[in-house]
Amino acid sequence: MKYLAIMAQSALVLFAILANSGCSRTEAKQPAPQPMPVKTQTVSLEPVPRADEYVATVKSRRSASIQPQVTGTLTRILVKSGDHVRAGQVLMTIDPLKQQATVDEQRSTEAQKKALYDYNQIELERQRVLYESGVTSKQSYDQAVQAFANSKADWEAATAAKITQQRELAYYNLQAPFAGIVGDIPVHLGDYVSSQTLLTTVDENQELEAYVYIPTERAGDIRMDLPVQIVSSTGELIESSKIYFVSQQVDNALQGVLVKAPIHTSLDRFRNEQLVKARVIWSTAPTPTVPVLAVTRIGGQPFVYVAAQQGNGHVARQRAVTLGDTIGNNYAVTGGLTPGDRVIVSGTQFLIDGTPVQPTS
Repeated sequence: MKYLAIMAQSALVLFAILANSGCSRTEAKQPAPQPMPVKTQTVSLEPVPRADEYVATVKSRRSASIQPQVTGTLTRILVKSGDHVRAGQVLMTIDPLKQQATVDEQRSTEAQKKALYDYNQIELERQRVLYESGVTSKQSYDQAVQAFANSKADWEAATAAKITQQRELAYYNLQAPFAGIVGDIPVHLGDYVSSQTLLTTVDENQELEAYVYIPTERAGDIRMDLPVQIVSSTGELIESSKIYFVSQQVDNALQGVLVKAPIHTSLDRFRNEQLVKARVIWSTAPTPTVPVLAVTRIGGQPFVYVAAQQGNGHVARQRAVTLGDTIGNNYAVTGGLTPGDRVIVSGTQFLIDGTPVQPTS
């Protein structure tokens, strides 16, 4: 029995020694975590524009609606939609036969008046000679003068009427007022048209303007030469311009003030009556910025990680931020960061709050 008790005690001592040695080996296998190398960028103040975006309409300074000045039936359509036409080129013809008959009639009337004028001119000269020779009376000579003056006035009136009718005849050939591109043609051969009928349009996309209506609450901030940026639907800058016209009236329907800015971008980018985004820049102020890739979102809330000093090292600290507009590849930060903060810009997908990091610039 004494032998068994000694054996049991020895076993307990051996178990305790093995247990202690096992714990020591386990503790030795859990070294302190190594800091993660990360790249950082020091927050600094950058000039950030304060702007508002509005829907603008692109309009051409040279855009014409082609409507006839006379009534009649369309007999020729010489162009089609999309054609490039030169100034003065005939686009359509309205049946001119009735007007041509009027011109011919007026030309005959002019010829008749001219014949009477020529006769009275000869008669006046004959009466003058007879009067000076004492053959005829002063009354006969005065009658010849009056007849000549009347016939001259009649002939001049007939000539003017003929010219007027000839000019109106030109209205039956509708011409392009300037070089441009033909728009939609809603009419057809044989249609009866009047001065209220829209035949087509001619647009020249070389002198374009952006029409921007700014709400009246910002009317006091509008000024000449205010910067305007034309941007794409994705925010890409297309062209920078400046306001060169400010309306002195408020549009009653839109309750906005019309401003205009010229557009000089190539013709392939814009068309007349096209809707675009216009960013009006009110001012520029120094604002903290961070790279877009440094921002993460949790539940819609944007965060960044900053390298914060802790003891002799650094740890990643999650910080909520308020973002402004996108400036190139950066976000403007309106809240949450101050100049001098070191924002982590790499490996953010592997970080959690409190992770030891080794920052590098």
